[in-house]
Amino acid sequence: METWVYLIIGISSAAWITHVITCLSDDRWGFLIAGAIMAPIAIVHGIGIWFGFF
Repeated sequence: METWVYLIIGISSAAWITHVITCLSDDRWGFLIAGAIMAPIAIVHGIGIWFGFF
């Protein structure tokens, strides 16, 4: 595989983990479940947390 594929997978995984940790610490159970069912929701939320949007 090419390097950019590994980069996208790594960023997506890190964003998903950020989403999970944030939702657990803030007691947002509904949003945690939504992110677990639909991974793109979690990835967008995780990246948004990094840049201060959420």
